[in-house]
Amino acid sequence: MTSLPIIIDCDPGVDDAIALLLALASPKLDIRGVTVVCGNVPVSATSRNALQILELAGRSDIPVYAGCPRPLVVAPIYGQFHGVGGLGKTELPAPSHDVAPGHAVDFLIRQLEHALAADQQITICTLGPMTNIGVLLRMRPDLGPAIARIVSMGGAYREAGNRTMTSEFNMLADPHAASIVFSSDIPIVSISLDATHQVMATPERAQRFLPYKGRVGETVSAFLSHWDRNDPRRYGSRGGPMHDPLVTAFLIAPHLFETERARVFVEHSSPLCLGQTVADRYGKSGETPNVDIVTKVDAEGFFALLEEHLARYSPVEA
Repeated sequence: MTSLPIIIDCDPGVDDAIALLLALASPKLDIRGVTVVCGNVPVSATSRNALQILELAGRSDIPVYAGCPRPLVVAPIYGQFHGVGGLGKTELPAPSHDVAPGHAVDFLIRQLEHALAADQQITICTLGPMTNIGVLLRMRPDLGPAIARIVSMGGAYREAGNRTMTSEFNMLADPHAASIVFSSDIPIVSISLDATHQVMATPERAQRFLPYKGRVGETVSAFLSHWDRNDPRRYGSRGGPMHDPLVTAFLIAPHLFETERARVFVEHSSPLCLGQTVADRYGKSGETPNVDIVTKVDAEGFFALLEEHLARYSPVEA
């Protein structure tokens, strides 16, 4: 089986950690590297968190590159549900390696240059603010053809925002970078709050992971327990939405998802609606549709997929 070459750009983050562990357990994905960005926590913390997650999974061979330490224009904001260090109260093993030398954007450029020279493409997964990718496309727009597509967690279309009335955190954290990315001609899959709020890690679902022993299984159980928002008025139940893991799940099992084609714009100048994602589903803008917006997710199918992949980690990990 040929594995899909991907680079994961992220800001770990509890749900980023689950997304990474899911991706690392799949033979369908060939992870060329992990790039990190300022997002849920500062880039120094996202770097360490990514290294710890790879160490936990026994994949310290995958390089981690530190990227942009702040958004392009706006002041940094940070996540509200990830704890001070970004991974809740969960203790992960100390990394045996440091971040790779060089900047994340330089690593992305090298990887895409190699792919272009070999007439190949790489899929980029964005789990956090799009700062690194926005800088990449400003520096080297000629490398767009080397990107098969960008699969992104971010935005809110029919759902209200989760950080402001209109905006989802990743888009709000760097709306200018997101606007650069969504204005490109690169195919994009957008997994927004419209999708992630369909996939809630309810207490009952979190209980299903308690039998998984070893550091990976116990860590995911702790993550899911920590992730409970306890806000049935907003979400319709207790639990927390599985934001970032849906990105890697989409690549592994696309049959679990339904999409709708649209052109997407990102607001980057309005104080009231900063970071709002606006979908043109009916051709009002005259712009060519460039985004597949995920509209429906098989939630039970996702949790079955997560269980199946967690079971691939050894239950006797020390």
